[in-house]
Amino acid sequence: MKNIKYSIFILLLLSVNVFASDLAKEKRWADQVVDAILDGDAVWLNDGKSDFLSIYTEAEENKGRAVIVMHGTGIHPDWPQVVQPLRVGLTESNWNTISIQMPVLANDAEYAEYAPLYAEVSPRIDAAMNYLKEKGMKTIVLIGHSQGAAMAAYYLSITDKPVAGFVAIGMVSFDEPEPMNSLISLRSIRQPVFDVYGDDDLEAIIANADARVTSAKNAGNKNYKQIKITGDHFFDGEEELLLETVAAWLDSTF
Repeated sequence: MKNIKYSIFILLLLSVNVFASDLAKEKRWADQVVDAILDGDAVWLNDGKSDFLSIYTEAEENKGRAVIVMHGTGIHPDWPQVVQPLRVGLTESNWNTISIQMPVLANDAEYAEYAPLYAEVSPRIDAAMNYLKEKGMKTIVLIGHSQGAAMAAYYLSITDKPVAGFVAIGMVSFDEPEPMNSLISLRSIRQPVFDVYGDDDLEAIIANADARVTSAKNAGNKNYKQIKITGDHFFDGEEELLLETVAAWLDSTF
């Protein structure tokens, strides 16, 4: 059923003017990021159409488990808010991490314009999954922030790949189009889900917190957990709290 849903979505995209990730912007980000990496190594993956940047960071002790970290709208895989603290900090809890460049548009793009780019999400996550499997990872968890969480949720709603779980941080949900609507995606997710948001998060994220719980219940997901912690949408000044919260759930769940 998931494969059928994915195929229908692809056909719909082919019938309209399809946007694609701004590869020139991705290159500009990469030019800035690669030489500034202090922890981890730049790794170029391929999504079947083009190479994209990822950053792989080894755990202090390799236990055969890893997380794939996905950033929010229009930024890069070493973003100093949320992304970098998690991709580096979780290695101290013996999680290997790979942070990947998600599809991006120009800075002035409207959120709804990202909908066609969701077709590019699965190939990128699949490439990261394959890379981790080649390194012997047995347990792989997705971590997404903001629209990165919505993209991860969409991926999980259509894939049959063996993803162990999902950490959604400040997950946005758009009423339409459907690929961006995480409330719909949650109805199809069976893996353990940790839904984290801040007490000073974006108004829409706080407002639909109960709706996310309902969607998970409709999926029959008994391993869905939601928590509100101190912090704004980017957890500025609360990076350590966010890291400790996520690490504790990962260790207790896996």
